[in-house]
Amino acid sequence: MTSRPDQPLLLQQVQLLEAEGVEPRCADVLILEGRLAAIGSSAAAEAAACGARVLEAMGWLLAPALVDPHSHLEDPATGAAETLDSLERSALAAGYGTVALLPRASSWRDRPERLQPLAAISPLQWLLWGSFSHGAQGLDLACHGDQLAAGAIGLAEAEQCPPLALLERGLTLAECGHSPLLLAPREPSLSQGGFVRDGVDALRAGWPTDPPISETLPLASLLALAQRHPERRLQLMNLSTAAGVDLLRQLPAAHRPEATVCWWHLLADSGNLDPIAEGWRVVPPLGTPADRFALQQALVDGLITAVAVHHEALDAEEQLLPLDQRKPGVAGHRFVLPCLWQELVHGRGWSAAQLWQSLCFGPARLLGLDPPGLTLGSNRWLLFDPQRPWSVAQDPWGPRAANQPLLDATLTGQVLAAGLSPGLAAVRLPA
Repeated sequence: MTSRPDQPLLLQQVQLLEAEGVEPRCADVLILEGRLAAIGSSAAAEAAACGARVLEAMGWLLAPALVDPHSHLEDPATGAAETLDSLERSALAAGYGTVALLPRASSWRDRPERLQPLAAISPLQWLLWGSFSHGAQGLDLACHGDQLAAGAIGLAEAEQCPPLALLERGLTLAECGHSPLLLAPREPSLSQGGFVRDGVDALRAGWPTDPPISETLPLASLLALAQRHPERRLQLMNLSTAAGVDLLRQLPAAHRPEATVCWWHLLADSGNLDPIAEGWRVVPPLGTPADRFALQQALVDGLITAVAVHHEALDAEEQLLPLDQRKPGVAGHRFVLPCLWQELVHGRGWSAAQLWQSLCFGPARLLGLDPPGLTLGSNRWLLFDPQRPWSVAQDPWGPRAANQPLLDATLTGQVLAAGLSPGLAAVRLPA
């Protein structure tokens, strides 16, 4: 491991994924000071002129940095579970270049003065969701126009659907314009106190179950409102059931709202997760194997637009609480790419371009960002080795959160370098 952060690198015959709709191709790529300096036939000559280190990169993937459409960070400055610095460091090392934070915080981000930029100088692009209602209480509307004028990427709410009367009022007043309105199709009063979906495996394990109607009933209402207000940009946060996917599938594509799914729901279900493993307590709850496969297929079919990390950190004290008393959520950007590569590319035959559609291009579109791509001079790239094994417990780039679901695992597939994290290549690139 002798690479220097500022050392020029020539990647020979790396798989290059340049933009949405373009299949990867093999090419030589020169990287200078973390930026793409040359691609193709000129790369070798320029590399020789600047004394670049040459790496045989056959089988590695060079692609645009990933985009996380929604995660949580409650106390950026002094959080016991996670801070801005710790989350930024781990997200960059995981290949993420953009993270959008939901409004829940120690001071709920529902006013313009609470939407100030988190970091004046940061390699990672931080985006902030504003709040649909004050404190997500569902009692009165927050000042939508003022929040958007202050830089909010759009408006969001808590992990449940706001009252329909308030939602109808907000859509009719239309202060949000065409900005995204991200809402969770969930009604807690219908959950029956359960934390895993109805299914044979949940019943055998004795878990209290949450019926799919806690998602499908509010989802049907949200879809009806989307039809009533086609000029608004209503989005669905964290779809989690096969029944919910079926409701989306019944709509014509032109009338179908954009939707996200949490990465953990694509990987874990009530049939494949060990009863004592971390990761059971999430909102929305884990579903059955049929739910998981339906969510994966919905990404293939374009019914779901984006995969979210939905990072939610607990500190070590909170994580020790009994399952039914613990705040729900899982943490860890670093698991998303390697785990979904193994599950979807290696396991289900997806192409790299399909995976990037869900982890990069789709999330960027959902947030209203310019399409990501690899161009000369850009430092918003990652270098991924799908075959690289690594021990999670020995990785120093992880977040502070205690509720990481795969802490004892050895994973296959690792980000070797990232243009936004200069020190990463010096540690992870082979000697």
